[in-house]
Amino acid sequence: MLDLPKESWTLVHAVRAQAQRMGERPFLTFSDGATLTFGEIDRASDRVASTLAQLGVRPGDRVLALARNSAAFLLAMLGAQKRGAIFTPINTELKGSFLEHQLRNADPSVVLVDDELRSAFDTVDVSGLTASHTVVVGDPSTRAVPGTVAVPFAELVDGRVDPDAAVTPTPQDVCMIMYTSGTTGPSKGVLMPHGHGYVFGLGLARAVRLSPDDRYYVCMPLFHANALLMQVVGCLLAGTPAYIARRFSASTWIEEVRATNATVTNALGVMPEFIFRQPPTARDREHRLRLVMAVPIAEEWGAAFEARFGVRFLQGFGMTECNIVAYSDPADPVLPGCAGPVLSDWFEVRIVDPDTDEPLPPDAVGEIAVRPKLASCFSAGYHRMPEKTVEAWRNLWFHTGDAGRVDGRDRLWFVDRIKDCIRRRGENISSYEIEQVLNGHPAVTESAVIGVRAAGAGGEEEVKACIVPAGAPPDALALLDWCARRMPRSAVPRFLEFVPALDKTATGKIRKQDLRAAGVTRSTWDRESVGYVVPR
Repeated sequence: MLDLPKESWTLVHAVRAQAQRMGERPFLTFSDGATLTFGEIDRASDRVASTLAQLGVRPGDRVLALARNSAAFLLAMLGAQKRGAIFTPINTELKGSFLEHQLRNADPSVVLVDDELRSAFDTVDVSGLTASHTVVVGDPSTRAVPGTVAVPFAELVDGRVDPDAAVTPTPQDVCMIMYTSGTTGPSKGVLMPHGHGYVFGLGLARAVRLSPDDRYYVCMPLFHANALLMQVVGCLLAGTPAYIARRFSASTWIEEVRATNATVTNALGVMPEFIFRQPPTARDREHRLRLVMAVPIAEEWGAAFEARFGVRFLQGFGMTECNIVAYSDPADPVLPGCAGPVLSDWFEVRIVDPDTDEPLPPDAVGEIAVRPKLASCFSAGYHRMPEKTVEAWRNLWFHTGDAGRVDGRDRLWFVDRIKDCIRRRGENISSYEIEQVLNGHPAVTESAVIGVRAAGAGGEEEVKACIVPAGAPPDALALLDWCARRMPRSAVPRFLEFVPALDKTATGKIRKQDLRAAGVTRSTWDRESVGYVVPR
């Protein structure tokens, strides 16, 4: 395990140190056949940093990436950070107002985009942005984002190194913005210092006891902190080779685990249950996999998954803002919801009354609140949203919006969510942003979006929209098509219910708790009942 002094806990220091320590040993292999050694990723990202400087990128500028898992994604991240810029990866399914909000909030100087994702910008107003260049991954003839000049990514990675282009960061310097869903407003950009990303990786590497003899299988999107910071940075610090798949597939998961000789992998949300649902085969134990880091684990299939595949589960608790603050012990029996002991060298966790913020006794359920003991291992706030920063960090504790408890053995347990967001496919989905799209339809007066449980949903939430129509209810299929052009596929409602009015409090807030309690009713229309598939 790389052992750097705390004042060097940055991704830039880690890449340079591992290039010297590991040299040309294989580090990353991608599903398209591309490979990078520890030395190559250091040298190539130096060239990217130099070319970004030539494009006018200055320290503190944002480099926004709308790109799938690839070598280009990681080289762009490290190159931007070596330049002192702030790498800003966003969800590859974003479109319409979802994309425009994050684009305007970040206001990048350079946009990196996959050729196949470029069309997402066609329906977005980019006027007034400061971006000067579009860096294209893939087809070099791909059009630039309006108002910018197109540059093939190959020019970045093939450029010459300018030693004056690189900066030497500190753990306190913000190096990344990752967006997380809003609850009473649009998505928030989490400001992440170098030390924050470093501890994400170091915590995982220690929890799973990573070594250069392991092989990591990464099948989650790199715009997500789990894949990028926990897994890739964890492998960087441990000197562990990793295989990065283009995307997750439950039907091919065990085949790829076997083919890549993986010993460790992560899964999130419904992924492990989807894997477990695949038909058993006689070869389910023919692999080297020893550990799967996954949350949440359900009693219905957790122990059965371990027995079937001959692996152990590791659980934890955390989020983009506060890092991973607890890990379970993989030697213990799997206990659904038990995140394990808090990493007390780095974090302090308190269970508080959601209304008063008063601390609660052991085993009492309340809101999980966190604060750091270690400088820079925590978010620095929300980008250009100081009011949301103050709201989340009230009384000098970060409030997670999750309900939990700490038992008599000082283990943290996740119980449920408190805040108004929907968890689906490992992503937090903003009900507010879905409502804004729905309310923009000419046949909709008002809407309320909630998460509901449904049969066949793999134990996670589905999106339900309760809609007050402006006159006759609109055609349901046409409304879903309208939504699909304006929001990520995972956000398009599965359930629709047209209602004459939405019950509200005296202060005008919609009583969503009543809508959640009602769930799926006889009046609820299910798109799956007609075989509707959300278009890509």
